[in-house]
Amino acid sequence: MTDLGVRGVPRALRREADRIGAATPADRDRAVDVLRAAAVLGVVLGHWLVTALVADGRALRTASPLQHMPWLAPISWLFQTLAVFFLVGGHVATRGYASARARGVPYHHWLTGRLTRLFRPVLAVLGLWTVAASALLLSGADFGTVRTLVKLALSPLWFLVVFAALTAATPLLARLNPLWPLAVVLHVDLLRFGFGGPSWLGWVNVAAGWLVPFTLGAAWTRGELERRRAGWVLLTGGAAATAALVAWAGYPASMVGVPGEGMSNLDPPTLAVVCFGLAQCGLALLLRERLRRVMRGAVAWAAVALVNLSAMTLFLWHQTALMATTATGLLAGRLPGLHTRPDGLGWVGARLLWLPVFALALAVCWAAFRSIERGGGRGRGSRVVRAHRPSGRGTAAEARHV
Repeated sequence: MTDLGVRGVPRALRREADRIGAATPADRDRAVDVLRAAAVLGVVLGHWLVTALVADGRALRTASPLQHMPWLAPISWLFQTLAVFFLVGGHVATRGYASARARGVPYHHWLTGRLTRLFRPVLAVLGLWTVAASALLLSGADFGTVRTLVKLALSPLWFLVVFAALTAATPLLARLNPLWPLAVVLHVDLLRFGFGGPSWLGWVNVAAGWLVPFTLGAAWTRGELERRRAGWVLLTGGAAATAALVAWAGYPASMVGVPGEGMSNLDPPTLAVVCFGLAQCGLALLLRERLRRVMRGAVAWAAVALVNLSAMTLFLWHQTALMATTATGLLAGRLPGLHTRPDGLGWVGARLLWLPVFALALAVCWAAFRSIERGGGRGRGSRVVRAHRPSGRGTAAEARHV
């Protein structure tokens, strides 16, 4: 049998994995990439599991299994991983900025490079959905349905705006103690829920709430979280505070928004979701050494590297993949787990069977738009396994943990 046979495919994949491993600098902290990949994939799977588009005549409306089966709230604990993304983002941004300063790179050049990589894939999403929404409206589609689809497709953009703002403020945040933004979140919630303050105060927590894990990432860069004790304090303290807030302070058990629920932990962020994020960050810090050991395997590292190469593409297009599958499925009628009400275990079982189809649709989006995130050109695609070599006193110049 030739090298293209059944046994040849694993050998080819192994060679490619070995190539990626060989191109990765020895001083790269691979645990950072694992945590970022896990955070992105957690959000993707979470949305696919808790977002339902129910067919109601010619219209589609959003629903959630958490609305009908609140005992499934622990699902949101597994897949609400934004705090880990901000933790890694704060660590990478502060380390990268320090490295840029050491090499004499001006702030605006450093920031432009980071934001370009972050926002380049957004243009494709906005362009496609502008055309799609216009075509749907001109064809007579229900306006409410189009609005629902566009809102879902563009919902990931709020995260990028907040993340970009914190990245731009990195020089100011590099030394900020995470207790300060945590205190802001505490006082905002106290004013809103304890003293009947205006609801708009909650939007202060959009910045303050995600500042907490971002500045924890900066503390990681400063070396203040290297001892395992720090991880245990964050994990146990955050988990205990979250449990207390849910049990005795009236916060929802779900860490994502639920349609029809009077209060959301995520929109805007509450003290409960911030404390939950502290627990997640503590667990992430405790897992670093184990993740580094696992990533010594060439195949495992290659898979993580490839996810990181297209992290923003996967994040921005996963809702489109869900909706494309749902819309295509309507041609066959109302399909269980895709167009039906998420009100029972039958729906849950059917939805699990749809996950590979969503993944296939996302793979199509990835194949079509991945080059935009990488800036075009095949050579740029390997940036996740390249880093500037250590210089000076052994401080690595900015590794491309984008």
